[in-house]
Amino acid sequence: MEMRKMEKLGIETSLLGFGCMRFPTLENGKIDREMTGQMIDEAIAHGVNYFDTAWFYHAGESEEAIGEILKKKNRDSFYLATKLPVGNLNSKEEARQTFEEQLKRLQMDTIDFYLLHGIGREGYDKAIKIGALDFCLELQKQGKIKYLGFSFHGPGEEFEYILNDRDWDFCQIQLNYMDTEEQAGIKGYHLTEEKNVPVIIMEPVKGGSLANLPEEIQEIFAEVNKGASCASIAMRYVGSLKNVKVVLSGMSTMGQVKDNLKTFKSLKPLNEKEQKAVQAAAEAMRKRVCNGCTDCKYCMPCPAGVDIPRNFYTWNQYNIYLNQGWLDWQWKYAVPDSEKGDKCTECGACEQKCPQKIAIREDLKKAQKQINEVLGLS
Repeated sequence: MEMRKMEKLGIETSLLGFGCMRFPTLENGKIDREMTGQMIDEAIAHGVNYFDTAWFYHAGESEEAIGEILKKKNRDSFYLATKLPVGNLNSKEEARQTFEEQLKRLQMDTIDFYLLHGIGREGYDKAIKIGALDFCLELQKQGKIKYLGFSFHGPGEEFEYILNDRDWDFCQIQLNYMDTEEQAGIKGYHLTEEKNVPVIIMEPVKGGSLANLPEEIQEIFAEVNKGASCASIAMRYVGSLKNVKVVLSGMSTMGQVKDNLKTFKSLKPLNEKEQKAVQAAAEAMRKRVCNGCTDCKYCMPCPAGVDIPRNFYTWNQYNIYLNQGWLDWQWKYAVPDSEKGDKCTECGACEQKCPQKIAIREDLKKAQKQINEVLGLS
């Protein structure tokens, strides 16, 4: 297993980290603990020593499951990370209660890596205001957590603000070759190098979207590395960055575990030809978008209640990656029926305000038609 030194912390972690957000599940939706245990045993046997969970994962069951499995292991043989759900808290006392519950779920006395979960500027300011950050610092002094950091979802300028505000032990950001300009992005990564803050990477395969790509994209990679999985290319892209110390993968099957173990056994940075192939693939995928919506929201609010940017985002993202599972989830949970394109009354108010001059009414019809066909809806 490829290992990375966190010089700042004086420790060494496996470059491949086991993300505990997408464990295999049974028909009732509960975690398949037997299969999960087998997958984690396989990962540990091949050198994985970093496990990342959170309060919300699997509706709270993830912390329980990973705690149950890891309590049977030598406590000094692994690093465990979980997160404080700042968005759900209103006081320092609630932070204390949450942490104590997490220790019970995990069946641990200490947590190695503790993160303020999914914060942007607003979440960080809230953590300071309600005393949650002070509480975490107290936990660190008491030895109940070893290293304090944050996971980030927000605009790049907010990442810079948070990273510069204090001397963090580490941070966790979303990064993959399609999201270099999103959230913290590659600019944020370079800032962590300047600040000497170790980086944990999440979504290296963009929630699975970079694992099963359209055939013409796969052909781009096959020309420079025949037989390599699309997921392995995505993993090697982020693993090629020197300040990346852990690359998290939310593995759901033993096949995914073994493919990742193969990639990280002795990770080879992308060579020049592969780097160019990644750039070419990214450019080819971006050309698959159906319209030029930039999410500027000038078209909003829609008099009929349609969330125009969200409809177009869903439509465009599906056509880039052809990830039907993602589309199914997005259409069921992220776009309420009252905000779908079929509620458009064709008043045309949106088109008068659109700086991209998109034929919004016509494109909403096209989007609805294609999505219905893909998902088998009437």
